[in-house]
Amino acid sequence: MELNKLKAVLEAALLATREPLSLSDLKKMLGGEAGEPGNDLLRKCLDEIREAWKDRPAELIQLASGWRFRTRAEYMPYLERLSPEKPPRYSRAVLETLSIIAYRQPVTRGDIEEIRGVAVNTNAIRALEERGWIDVVGHRETPGRPALYATTRKFLDDLGLRALSELPTLDTTPSEQPNLLEPADAD
Repeated sequence: MELNKLKAVLEAALLATREPLSLSDLKKMLGGEAGEPGNDLLRKCLDEIREAWKDRPAELIQLASGWRFRTRAEYMPYLERLSPEKPPRYSRAVLETLSIIAYRQPVTRGDIEEIRGVAVNTNAIRALEERGWIDVVGHRETPGRPALYATTRKFLDDLGLRALSELPTLDTTPSEQPNLLEPADAD
């Protein structure tokens, strides 16, 4: 497939989907074509598409689970007027629980309770699991075999991150940290 045609197909696919597309998703989509493009060629095309959109109201970003377009932050106030639905509000306990899991994973309920100094409400864990932000990744080999919790790719995607290493460091003050729990994008 000619390079310009390949970039056009990739751009069309990325514009048509709400979910991030991984390189393997893109390869699968192109599978009917002879001479499937390799990862290096796909990354080159994606970088060229990102560069072509650099001065547009949307941008191509790479997240933990793949590539997708999102609206640039400066246009969000206008788009929020179209859909005034408010994102869910989480209690301080839920956010503290999520923070502990994100920064100390994998952790058990007991680990979270020890750090917070209070019992973990079952509803806090359930809310995070229902949102798809945490999941059980195993069990600790201790009596009772408590569940080990860790964050998911959806957590990273929803916060606009490629990896946990992009989380703000804990040594900055809250006013210096970006508000990661604000919606990262709108389509």
